[in-house]
Amino acid sequence: MNKLLSIGRSHTTPTLQWRAYLEMTKPKVVALMLLTVLVGMCLAVPGSLPVKPLIAGLIGIAMMAGSAAAFNHLIDRRIDGLMARTYNRPLPKGRVLVSRALLFASLLGAVGFWILYAFTNPLTAWLTFASLIGYAVIYTAYLKRATAQNIVIGGLAGAMPPLLGWTAITNQFHGHALLLVIIIFTWTPPHFWALAIHRRAEYAKVDIPMLPVTHGVEFTKTCILLYTVLLALACLLPVLVGMCGPIYFVCSSLLSTGFIYKAWQLKYQDRQGLAMQLFRFSIYHLMLLFMALLVDHYLLI
Repeated sequence: MNKLLSIGRSHTTPTLQWRAYLEMTKPKVVALMLLTVLVGMCLAVPGSLPVKPLIAGLIGIAMMAGSAAAFNHLIDRRIDGLMARTYNRPLPKGRVLVSRALLFASLLGAVGFWILYAFTNPLTAWLTFASLIGYAVIYTAYLKRATAQNIVIGGLAGAMPPLLGWTAITNQFHGHALLLVIIIFTWTPPHFWALAIHRRAEYAKVDIPMLPVTHGVEFTKTCILLYTVLLALACLLPVLVGMCGPIYFVCSSLLSTGFIYKAWQLKYQDRQGLAMQLFRFSIYHLMLLFMALLVDHYLLI
């Protein structure tokens, strides 16, 4: 019987280990981020994309984003083990050793950097590296524990993907790419604060100064509502500069109206589970917004 059990464990362990390492890269978050990277790439040129920087850019950026996520798991492993949302992650549960997680995150980032440097361009490689440092070190290790404005300041690192996609194709900065960065930068606080309201007690338990913990839930709801209005204005910037046409304008207006309405409900008609509904809606908002950018771009060429 013991032999049979040991054989069963030996067959299942590699699969479980593979899943644990994949989980540390936050694949769903990276997938949404890659959509914004792809849109940045597509908007950078009027016609078809060059294959080499397209493929190398997506792979390299994905690997470095996964590396940043793994470092986030590594740095936050203590508080993750105390929070209901994260206690089952690989490191708190001991499914991955700390030393192996560090090696995995480092190798993933190094290989991703090499791919970007060798097969796209050094500018994109260094910008992606700066984003990794911004998220994994500046935000996760310092800002997250230092100030209630952590997600506002640290959100810049998470807003970089469209610019990375743009530079991967063109090897240069452009104001239009920065407009896409501004959209994600403005979207991040209301997106994350909605989750923070839902998980307020857990953040308070581990002494993380999220806005609902330090300034209260009602103040946070007001900030979310104001940021959704600011986001709606930011979403109009591509139209105002002639970067996008009527398809994007209509889609972004509808999405912004929905986001503002949801935030208004949270502020004035709150009910059980509404904060998480707003959090989920914000994910679809960003995804559909960038898909609208893509459709508008190719239909109006």
